[in-house]
Amino acid sequence: MVRKGIEGGSYKPLTEDGITQIHDTVMRVFEEVGIQVNSDKALEYFKNAGASVENRVVKMPRDMVMELINTAPSEVILHGRNPEHNLNLGGSRVYAGTGGTALNIIDGITGERKRATLQDLKSLAKLIDGLENIHFFLLPTYPTDLQPGIVDVNRFFAGLDNTSKHIMGGIYTYEGLDNVIRMARIIAGSDEKLREESPISLILCAISPMTVDEKYGDMIVIAAKAGIPVALPSEPLCGSTSPVTIAGNVVVQVVDSLAEVCLTQLVNPGTPAIFGSVASSNDFRDLKYLIGAIEMGMSNAASAQMAQFYKLPYYATAGMSDSKIVDAQCGYESALTTLLCTLSGANFIHDAAGLLDFALSVSFEKYVMDDEIIGMAMRATEGIAVNEETLAFDLIKKAGPGGNFVTAKHTRKHMRTEHYMPLLSDREHMETWQANGSQDTAHRAKARAEEILAAADYQLPGNVRQQILGEIPNIID
Repeated sequence: MVRKGIEGGSYKPLTEDGITQIHDTVMRVFEEVGIQVNSDKALEYFKNAGASVENRVVKMPRDMVMELINTAPSEVILHGRNPEHNLNLGGSRVYAGTGGTALNIIDGITGERKRATLQDLKSLAKLIDGLENIHFFLLPTYPTDLQPGIVDVNRFFAGLDNTSKHIMGGIYTYEGLDNVIRMARIIAGSDEKLREESPISLILCAISPMTVDEKYGDMIVIAAKAGIPVALPSEPLCGSTSPVTIAGNVVVQVVDSLAEVCLTQLVNPGTPAIFGSVASSNDFRDLKYLIGAIEMGMSNAASAQMAQFYKLPYYATAGMSDSKIVDAQCGYESALTTLLCTLSGANFIHDAAGLLDFALSVSFEKYVMDDEIIGMAMRATEGIAVNEETLAFDLIKKAGPGGNFVTAKHTRKHMRTEHYMPLLSDREHMETWQANGSQDTAHRAKARAEEILAAADYQLPGNVRQQILGEIPNIID
């Protein structure tokens, strides 16, 4: 049973008073501190809207900020080319998938690390297409074998051609942005269909603290004009680019992301903008960026509550590990942050599969393991249904003291939906496990990944594929 889009929200690290205080502090930052806007295009939109601008620092009254937030859609549908993979972001509905821009592929068993290539990215897309608990494909690696100028179009084509799930990714060049939008338009069929059912979405980040980057600001303007869904995350790190306290970290994250949400609505009211967080913390011994810290899960769960307060769809971060192989640390770090974010009702949990080694690397084995973790986390998020059928009083009465429920029709009816049925976890007796080779999680995950990849095929229709190859330059087939 595939669980996606289920309602979360049972984990609430912030009290109602805490939400109110964070909101008030966020508005004070907009009014009294401001946002540095390094993009001339973006700055012009803020000026024309009546914001206060001095030395590129934009200040806005809270009424203006809230009016722009309220202009943004409270729900955004991210379309898969197969409609069964559509994601309806908003409220506390939960989806989880891949993420990152990793430079390396790690063998999850040996720890051997090599540079990621375009072929690796294509293989990862095929693998994700076969992992049912991973709901979307956010382009997770940077193909280091390509020249920078052709990376954007090849990354997106690799995703679109090898999975029918929704594709999201970052963009590095203006030419790449133009070609990716052209490619998406060919798949959608027209500009109107692209605005209605875009098969892609884009990540355009704020720079913490409180800065709209020159290039990303320009790209937000271009994407908003095209009506492409945009994820607008920021990445404040406790104690370096935000206050060391989690509450202070959340304030900076909310300000950073809301500033870009406001920009999208100034450019094109109604642009499908996704409020977002990649907030985490540092290793305070040497200020390394950490991805497996429990505080990352707490901060991203708190931001889910803020997204729900502002009625904005939410892009969250969880599921990564600082470990270098698929080991116990890899499992518990990934599982804990994923569980916190699913329980909080975060809508689009990226990075929830594959990433380890401080987000520098991905592992085929970890994708398979994380598919299992996400399935379990989604089951926990679904909660316990309590009704006449599940309470089963009549069945309990019929069985009576000392009875059993093994052969009951009720057991057969509910066993596969009430209980998560793992595909990777080992639940055999010791003797059976030994007879099967005494394999650990990483070895079982490797075998399953190889099985999925052996059965994979292209996903784009032949005529669409040929049109893209004929019209869009620099694609490596």
